[in-house]
Amino acid sequence: MSEQREYLPDIEQGLRFFPEQASRFAGDLDTFYIVLVVICGLLTLLVFVLICYFGYRYRVASHTDRHNPPSSRTSQRIELGVLAVMFVVFMGVFVWASGLYLGQYRGPQSAMTINVVGKQWMWKVQHPTGAREINTLHVPVGEPITLRVTSEDVIHSFYIPDFRLKRDVLPGAYREVWFEATKAGEYRLFCAEYCGSYHSRMRGKIVALAPADYQRWLSRQGEQEAPAVAGARLFESYGCSGCHLGKSNVRAPSLAGIFGRPVPLAGGGTVMADEAYLRDSILQPQKHIVAGFNPIMPSFSGQISEDELLQIIAYIKSLEPEDEALNPADTTEGEES
Repeated sequence: MSEQREYLPDIEQGLRFFPEQASRFAGDLDTFYIVLVVICGLLTLLVFVLICYFGYRYRVASHTDRHNPPSSRTSQRIELGVLAVMFVVFMGVFVWASGLYLGQYRGPQSAMTINVVGKQWMWKVQHPTGAREINTLHVPVGEPITLRVTSEDVIHSFYIPDFRLKRDVLPGAYREVWFEATKAGEYRLFCAEYCGSYHSRMRGKIVALAPADYQRWLSRQGEQEAPAVAGARLFESYGCSGCHLGKSNVRAPSLAGIFGRPVPLAGGGTVMADEAYLRDSILQPQKHIVAGFNPIMPSFSGQISEDELLQIIAYIKSLEPEDEALNPADTTEGEES
C-alpha cells in the first residue's frame, strides 16, 4: 500500500498560515482570499494616507487657499474616475467569487455518491457498495466524490478545512456537495454548527487513499448490502410494494421509472420527482397529490429513519420504466412509500 501521512494536530505540525491544500479547488479559494485581503488592505491604506494628507494640508496653521477650490467639472471627473475604477475592481471580484461558488456546488459529474447522515453527535456514512462508517470517510484520490448530506435531528455543518469544504446539513432536506482529494492522507472533519452539548465531540476524519488502496479497503469490508438492495427489502416490509408495484386493489401510482420525471399534480402544475419529492411523499403524502389519485396514503413520519429513507429512495431510483406505454398519471407518484 502507498504511504499514508498521519494527520497530526496543528501543534505538532507547527504554525501554519493556511491549512493544507488537499482538494482540487483549495488552491483557487486561497488565491481568491489572498487577492481579496490585498485589495481591502490597499483600499484601507489609501484611505488612511488621504486622511493624513488632507489633515496636514488643510490644518489650521497652513497657508492653503480654501476660498478658491477646484472647478466643479474637475471634481466630477475625479469622482467619476474613482468610482469607475472601484466599480470595475469590485465587479471583477464579484464575478470571480460567483464562479468559485458555483463551481463548488455544481461540480463535475461524479462516479460515486456517498450518503452522509448527521446525528447528535456523529457522522454516519454509507458507500454505494453498502459499506458503512461512523465519523470516518474513506475516499479515493483523484476521483470526484458527491456527498448527499442530511440530518436526523438538528442543523449540523460538514466541514473539512484542508478541502476548503463546508456544507450546512439540514433536517428534512437533502443537499449535495462535491470534492476531489488530491493528496493521500488523513484530514480532519468537524461539525461547524453548534448542535448541542457535545458539539465539540462531533469530529471525524477523511481518509484519502490511492485508488488501488481504496479498492483494497472496500474488499476488506466484506459483503455488504447495497442501498438499493436494502431499500427493496424495506419497500416490501413497510407494505409499499402492495400498492405501488404489480397488481393491487388499491389504486396508487406506479413508481417504475418515476425518478427524474415531471409529476402532474391534482391542484395543477407539475413537480420534478427528485430525492426531495420522494422523501416528502413518504413522510408528507398530502403535500403533493398526484393528478387522478385520491390522497389515501398514510404518513410514515417517525416510523422510518433517515438511513432507511435513503435506502428506499435508492431502490425507487433503480426501478426501470414499465415496457408498455402508460398514461402520465399512471407513471407518477403522489403517495409512495
